[in-house]
Amino acid sequence: MRITTRNARFQQWESYLGNRTKRTRAGVFLVQGVRPISLALDAGWPIDTVIHRVGALSEWANGVLDRAPRDADRVAMSEELMRELGEKDAGAPEVLLVATQRHPSLDDLELADDALVVVADRSSSPGNLGTLIRSADAFGAAAVVTTGHAADPYDPQCVRATTGSLFGIPVVQAESAEAVLAWRDRRESRLTVVGLDERGDRDLFDADLRSGTVLVVGNETRGMSRAWPDGCDVIARIPIGGSASSLSAPSAGTVALYEASRQRLGR
Repeated sequence: MRITTRNARFQQWESYLGNRTKRTRAGVFLVQGVRPISLALDAGWPIDTVIHRVGALSEWANGVLDRAPRDADRVAMSEELMRELGEKDAGAPEVLLVATQRHPSLDDLELADDALVVVADRSSSPGNLGTLIRSADAFGAAAVVTTGHAADPYDPQCVRATTGSLFGIPVVQAESAEAVLAWRDRRESRLTVVGLDERGDRDLFDADLRSGTVLVVGNETRGMSRAWPDGCDVIARIPIGGSASSLSAPSAGTVALYEASRQRLGR
């Protein structure tokens, strides 16, 4: 198939860039960028459509076409339209993917007894959520869970911010803190719930993060929702200096993930 005008199919894909409802209803999302596309294919992620620029393509782009599932549609698109879908002011991307959304549940997670699970509580920024997913993947977390009315992990900003880590770590969307705590209580092996808060009762490096842990990172401006403090076993603070009053949510999450990794490596 070849698309050179803003036809109905193009407009449908374009709507997925900014309309969460349409993305969710269709059950797909756009993947932009060399690394995210490569890692999606490496992970065997289900692909609905491969869209490529009309004309000669690089060795990498031809490789994407070769590696993509045979049942995925292949669409050649004009450079101008590719630039719009790629959200680039200059230079049209060679390839984009329309990938299928995955919605695992908490009970679908297969976790070791000492697993580290990160909760992003009501994260409102897709970019911040993507950064936290990237950090969770980098520091050995087993899963990321979003709770409440949180940013969409399949928002293009989030997907880009993960730089492909979205395809390497399960991301679960849970309804509430209560749902996560009920899941924790159902498990045979207990997970310690550690919340991050600047008013915590101990410094982060005094919290034991070596055993199974649920690490809760609150909203960017309001912190953890009310249900979390009562459900946390530990509320820890990150000691900081200088003129900063606090760390951003993804920065705090990254610091805590590094500390968990450091403790688990025995350093």
